[in-house]
Amino acid sequence: MGIKKHILVIPGDGIGPEVTTWGKAVLQHIAAAFGHEFTFDEALMGHAGIEATGSPLPDETLEKAKASDAILFGAIGHIKYDNDPSAKVRPEQGLLKIRKELGLYANLRPIMLFDELLDASSLKPAVLRGTDILFFRELTGDVYFGEKNRSEDRNTASDLMIYHRYEIERIARKAYEAARVRGKRLCSVDKANVLESSRLWREVVQELAKEYPDVETEHMFIDNAAMQLVKNPKKFDVVLTANLFGDILTDEASQIAGSMGMLASASVGDGTGFFEPIHGSAHDIAGQNKANPLASILSVALMLEISFGLKEEAKRITTAIDHVLKAGYRTGDIADAHTNTEKILGTDAMGKKVLEFLANPAL
Repeated sequence: MGIKKHILVIPGDGIGPEVTTWGKAVLQHIAAAFGHEFTFDEALMGHAGIEATGSPLPDETLEKAKASDAILFGAIGHIKYDNDPSAKVRPEQGLLKIRKELGLYANLRPIMLFDELLDASSLKPAVLRGTDILFFRELTGDVYFGEKNRSEDRNTASDLMIYHRYEIERIARKAYEAARVRGKRLCSVDKANVLESSRLWREVVQELAKEYPDVETEHMFIDNAAMQLVKNPKKFDVVLTANLFGDILTDEASQIAGSMGMLASASVGDGTGFFEPIHGSAHDIAGQNKANPLASILSVALMLEISFGLKEEAKRITTAIDHVLKAGYRTGDIADAHTNTEKILGTDAMGKKVLEFLANPAL
């Protein structure tokens, strides 16, 4: 029996509108194919919100977000703010606020490898093959949300790195539950040899580990984890870490998959989930039909599985993408010297190709 869900699409900035168009199109196809009813609404956030309302997260957007069953987001950011550290209102403030307002404390980033893209990575295929990592990055604490200060003479600045026990416990529990149904291995990343907040992090994870004796727990300092991620990525299964460290490690891990254009993410808490590609607004290619829509489409697969429990539908999407890649089709960011130039596609052509394979009853 089909389900009925209301989905808010927030295209955002840069290439966001281009890629979410195809994420939405895939959702519409899945609904029709499996007998579900998905309704949609759109809203502004980021630079688009500032331009229209003066706010990076307009009140109307937040109201729509709270009323939705899931959110498909595009990207945030604009080059006009990059070299203006004095700007008081910034696009990224909208993303931080919506995470806080919706209680989105856990960011999930699966590093999914498609064999056809092993050569697209800067790492050797022999090092990569078999890698399957799920990152759990805490989202609402750490230096991003701690008190920030600048001295009167503007020559000294500080950012408070702060964590509460409950913040660590709730994301660690989600990570352990995921590890139980995966490879039963969890690596908690911190800097407990230097930082007091990391000592609390390690203490809490050590206590919680006793409730999950079936999961092997390893603790690793952030500098070592960054090295091991490129040296031997297959050693990781579930990685649990704080906001700042997770931000860095997951971007590093994008090179394992060959391109940020291939990585989806989910920000979840105890209510509405927020699903987005990790690639950013990429203003250098915005509006040129060059963006890779696959990460947005893979974010839709995460939405179907995590928020709606539709594992079969999610699997159909990843299978279709796998077949598209096996057939040799690429966007520019994942093409290499061996790619048939006739099969290097723009954003719209790649989106249509995924829909074409989704519609193939043989898959």
